[in-house]
Amino acid sequence: MASSSIPSGYDVVILGGGVAGCVLAARLSEDPGRSVCLVEAGPDYGPRQRDWPEKVRNARALPRDDVWERHTAFYRIRARVLGGSSCINGCWNTWGSPADHSEWVRAGGERWSAPAMEPYRRRAAERMGLRTAPGYELSAWSAGALAAARELGYPEVDMGSPDGGPGRGEPLLNAVDGLRRNAAFAYLDPATRDRPNLTVLSGALVDRLTVRGGRVHGVEVRAGGVDARGGGGLTALTLTAGTYVLAAGTFGSPGVLLRSGVGPAAHLAENGIRCEVDLPGVGANLSDQPGVFLPLSPTAALNAALADKEAAGELYVSRMLVRAASERCPAGSWDLHLLPTAGPPLFGKLPPGQYEAGVSAFLMKPLSRGRVRLRSADPCEPPEIDPAFLTDPDGHDVAVLRSGLAKAAELAAALGPLAGPPADGGVPVRELSDAALRDRVGTYWHPVGTCAMGPQDDPLAVVDGAGRVHGVADLRIADASVLPTVPAANTQLPVLAAAEMLADTLRA
Repeated sequence: MASSSIPSGYDVVILGGGVAGCVLAARLSEDPGRSVCLVEAGPDYGPRQRDWPEKVRNARALPRDDVWERHTAFYRIRARVLGGSSCINGCWNTWGSPADHSEWVRAGGERWSAPAMEPYRRRAAERMGLRTAPGYELSAWSAGALAAARELGYPEVDMGSPDGGPGRGEPLLNAVDGLRRNAAFAYLDPATRDRPNLTVLSGALVDRLTVRGGRVHGVEVRAGGVDARGGGGLTALTLTAGTYVLAAGTFGSPGVLLRSGVGPAAHLAENGIRCEVDLPGVGANLSDQPGVFLPLSPTAALNAALADKEAAGELYVSRMLVRAASERCPAGSWDLHLLPTAGPPLFGKLPPGQYEAGVSAFLMKPLSRGRVRLRSADPCEPPEIDPAFLTDPDGHDVAVLRSGLAKAAELAAALGPLAGPPADGGVPVRELSDAALRDRVGTYWHPVGTCAMGPQDDPLAVVDGAGRVHGVADLRIADASVLPTVPAANTQLPVLAAAEMLADTLRA
């Protein structure tokens, strides 16, 4: 829609067209009497899947064209496109443990309990068309890893449900025959887009909310082009609504709040921003799932099998994982994912016919906390992001990750017929110092927590259990940033379910 034809007033304005934003726009616009505007900084490739770029549709790859920053630190990668992270991730969907819900109930109330969330989990899984991979999509490596995990005593579990504890299994996929079914396809299908009460405004960068007297009086956006970084040729617009919903993600939502004068007063003053609501928790409590890759050398037979799979267009680096429990994990739960992968390297290149193989150990329930802060009040300036991996003062995270690497080594040994120790003969990963381990750390790309929910008397709480921002009457947040702790899962399905639930609180 051309910016000149955009009305300024709506019942609901949703700021961010990622996974949560697509859910909210679809659900809230089901009421024909409610006008909804969905604002997305990146491109919208339209209602027909065939019109989207092949890279975005390809479920075998992790596309990096539609992101906020190119050639940046690995932990900063975030999508800038309608559909958000569901357009660039691995299409994996898993569910967390009962302990996750206990943490969330303490912060947000019973609506976050496992029984209360179950209908929303099912609703999201159905709408996204989640499924297990057909047998032909398992490479020799994935099949071998499942067999090896079974030999090590890991029982089979359903990765997409709350049932079971540690075990082996296959994540649910939002992909069919290599076609990625992102959240825009699933929730903003042609029938939804045809609703006269729904406006999708793409190429529109959110600058700030105008907050005065504990209310939002409008949101300023820069619209009119996909490249909203430099501001050239863009039109400044002010959108108004009865309710404003932030769904810009764990890095984006705190940035909008801070530019709007909602956040830690001292930090706002440093950036020349007037403090409207002093909320110290905005941008704090950043939690992500760090991991370390244990490299292996594929045998000639495995390289040949992977090459055949790639030639047939059916090579996926992994189709299985293991939920594992460290010595510090509560009984019946898990705090590690062991992820065996084999295929083209995630970073760099290898000669034709050669592949990267190994097992990653991911820490699913970290205690370390980072933060998101502004570099300036300019919305085009990328935020300062400090993930603070493996920095908790008691060393819990390092200890659990080392436990995970020991378990990854056991799994790697059981995969001996397919891959052996790395040929470089360097120091084994398990024997690295803590400092060297921190230098090797990567991420699962599941950040949460920067606008964490909690009671109003909690000095670091930003929203209540329904996503209402403390101190701002008509503003809510409904994305991964409200989760006070990261679940023991890949976060796409939990965020879809949370957005489904929070949409219901807005419709009530």
